[in-house]
Amino acid sequence: MEDLTSSPHEVRGDQFAATELSDDMLLRQFADGDAGAARLLTDRLGPRSFSVALRMLSNQAEAEDVAQEAMMRLWQMAPDWVPGQAKVSTWLYRVTLNLCVDLRRKKTHAALNEVAEPEDGSASVVEKMQDEARKDALQTALSQLPERQREAVVLRHIEELSNPEIAGIMDISVEAVESLTARGKRSLAAILAGRRDELGYDND
Repeated sequence: MEDLTSSPHEVRGDQFAATELSDDMLLRQFADGDAGAARLLTDRLGPRSFSVALRMLSNQAEAEDVAQEAMMRLWQMAPDWVPGQAKVSTWLYRVTLNLCVDLRRKKTHAALNEVAEPEDGSASVVEKMQDEARKDALQTALSQLPERQREAVVLRHIEELSNPEIAGIMDISVEAVESLTARGKRSLAAILAGRRDELGYDND
């Protein structure tokens, strides 16, 4: 006999409610054996970890490996997680950065790999080429920054995190974050200064 105790609308409502749970709650549910919570948390946090790793390493394959390892470490520590002690995303950013630092130190040299962007069909060929050139130039410039400046700039101006959250991730003061991002921005401007005309910034 058909179960009339729950309607499709109620099921969809439960799924919607699950997506509204905090990272803390999802991590706790995963620790209690809920695989669905792991999927939701992966969809929510995995892209952030990958984005930071990609900016730090300039290599898509390595960034994917780092993001996967960071998520694996999150699952491993889930049973010991204390809700309210720190943000799950802050913990994950910190682990991601540490993994990137470890990998960069082990590498004898870093190769800059181009990451393909999805076609949107709206921009002209020239505009697309210029946009790709700007992205490549930014990534190349980022790779030339000192490690801590690069971390701060990526978290503040690409991930758009607040200075207090970055301070927690990097384990430094808010004033130090402000100093690192300011110096990083000045360094980027200096690196890119000679390419403004080439990149189409002359009239910006």
